Amino acid sequence: MNILKQSVCALLVITPLQMAVAQSTYIHAGSLWDGTGSATQSNMTIVVNEGLIESVSNGFLQPGENDELLDLSNKTVLPGLIDLHVHIEGETSPNRTSDRFTKNPEDIAFDSAMYARRTLLAGFTTIRELGGTGVNIALRDAINQGRAEGPRILTVGKSLATTGGHADPTNGWRDDLAGTPGPAQGVINSPTEAREAVRQQYKNGADHIKITATGGVLSIAASGQNPQFMMDELEAVVQTARDYGMHVAAHAHGKEGMLRAVRAGVHTIEHGTYMDEEVMAAMVEHGTWYIPTITAGKFVAEQADVDGYYHPLIVPKAREIGPLIQDTFARAYRYGVRIAFGTDASVFPHALNAREFEYMVEAGMPEDEALLSATSVAAGVLGLDNDIGTITAGKSADLIAVEGNPLDDITVLQSVDFVMKQGQVYQ
Repeated sequence: MNILKQSVCALLVITPLQMAVAQSTYIHAGSLWDGTGSATQSNMTIVVNEGLIESVSNGFLQPGENDELLDLSNKTVLPGLIDLHVHIEGETSPNRTSDRFTKNPEDIAFDSAMYARRTLLAGFTTIRELGGTGVNIALRDAINQGRAEGPRILTVGKSLATTGGHADPTNGWRDDLAGTPGPAQGVINSPTEAREAVRQQYKNGADHIKITATGGVLSIAASGQNPQFMMDELEAVVQTARDYGMHVAAHAHGKEGMLRAVRAGVHTIEHGTYMDEEVMAAMVEHGTWYIPTITAGKFVAEQADVDGYYHPLIVPKAREIGPLIQDTFARAYRYGVRIAFGTDASVFPHALNAREFEYMVEAGMPEDEALLSATSVAAGVLGLDNDIGTITAGKSADLIAVEGNPLDDITVLQSVDFVMKQGQVYQ
């Protein structure tokens, strides 16, 4: 008993002394692009403490005896990247249709954890997850609680659709299996059901709402661009989402569906393939953001020529719609539509998200604007600009590093050498 008391006393003496030493991490950045719009700076020190950026200083400051030094003096350091359009639960495959019948939720959960880690290691420290089965909500929580490794996730849970519309989960199913999905399954056909479906996603734990305002490429349905919601349904979705502090993202390829969604007050238009100047003018007037997803468009167009890769109903849509997105992006950029970064990762393999930068620059957006679209601009779209998106004091220590200068060669972002999220290094 005396020995036990002595051990406890010793612990009581040692522990406060250990806790009094607050270890900081000093990062020596050879080049620093901080996401604020300022020019790249050379030989900078970033001090990180308890997951936050404590300071950013000129020169290579020397750490204290108990501090950690990370030497990135031969690299360019940037804010962690943000992708506003990801589907983390799955990935492109010729078995995509049959997987819906053969994979259990447990399988999807393990897949999603794998894709999340790949995405993080590719330099994307935050994603907006735009629709799955609901496993994405559990994954978000597991990452937040330290039970899984992945980017910070904001998720819509399950996308909302109309009967037979893009994101009706039973499209292509046998009649006796399809049943009649309703608001609980994310399928609506009236303003009343629209309000119920939004509230159900809120109850499920979603951060935001997504609707499929038009047909889509990868759904087993004939049209990829027809409008699929009536105005009163759209308005009910947007108004209800606002009541719950959520914004609404709208998948949309066709013009009429886009116009309805923009006029109803959606926050972002995803894909926007058949956007014309009337749509662009409406988006500028309403302050609607455009999330292009060029990479996905290019990938589906390529895979449409692979025999058997897609369902026969998908092939003509992939060939028609996919190649148009990059040109739409170029026209929208020249017009002055507000653009933020998003890829539709899962339509193409996860961790290739940074290819989007190359296509954006190729279409006429300068490198610095492309980078801003995936950092401070994307953070603003999410309403997280006080927390992430720039390397400034007080924000989350979300940092990446690459060889070379992305302002000279944007493709260097396709090979990220260093990832820190909330002060923790991942490799």
